[in-house]
Amino acid sequence: MSYQPFFIEGADRPSQWLVTCDHAANTVPQAVNGGTLGLEEADMNRHIAYDVGAAGLAAELARRLDAPFIRTNFSRLVIDPNRGEDDPTLLMKLYDGTIVPANRHAGAEELERRMELCHRPYHAALEELAARRDDRAILAIHSFTPQLRAGPPRPWKVAVLSGPDRRIADPLVRGLADLGTFEVGDNEPYSGHLPGDSIDRHALAHGRLNILVELRNDLIGTTAAQRDWADTLAPILDAALAEAQL
Repeated sequence: MSYQPFFIEGADRPSQWLVTCDHAANTVPQAVNGGTLGLEEADMNRHIAYDVGAAGLAAELARRLDAPFIRTNFSRLVIDPNRGEDDPTLLMKLYDGTIVPANRHAGAEELERRMELCHRPYHAALEELAARRDDRAILAIHSFTPQLRAGPPRPWKVAVLSGPDRRIADPLVRGLADLGTFEVGDNEPYSGHLPGDSIDRHALAHGRLNILVELRNDLIGTTAAQRDWADTLAPILDAALAEAQL
């Protein structure tokens, strides 16, 4: 069976939403250094390799929203799909204090090979799904670690990240804050806009409604937790989308 760099669920679901998960997997394709980046299994199961819990949460949300869902099947350490093709962090050699052995000497030729194998097919499929509706709204699901090795603890449970288009972000932040049960990060723990990233490429460049939602990964480590968070988030997301179009 040939390598598949992405998976799609519910391509024909009728929702205006398109749910994406850029950092869904810690997979290293066999064609990349024999299927290993030279890291220990413990490191490949950390946030440096993928967004822990994000794929399961995104799948659950897509079902509740009756929306198509696309997710990657390669580690962000192979090549980061949430970076533009000219971004210097596209192929990371050092991440959160960990050296990635198979990337240390990877040059332009290897970068191009991984682009063709993973990055470009994923983005082509994502854009095809996005373009199926003129009113498409993109919901990108990620997760963040409770604390980087050199950073302070992060108090937020949910982060709403956005660029200059705040049409969904503003009502979503209000809706989450109205729950009154946890702290919401508004463009925290980092900014939600990076030139050339997935939202920039597939939403902002086309004028599409969009939002990026991150959950703290210690809160979505089980299927039950992912389902509970999807139950909480889905109606608030739908309400925010409706308000954004008033």
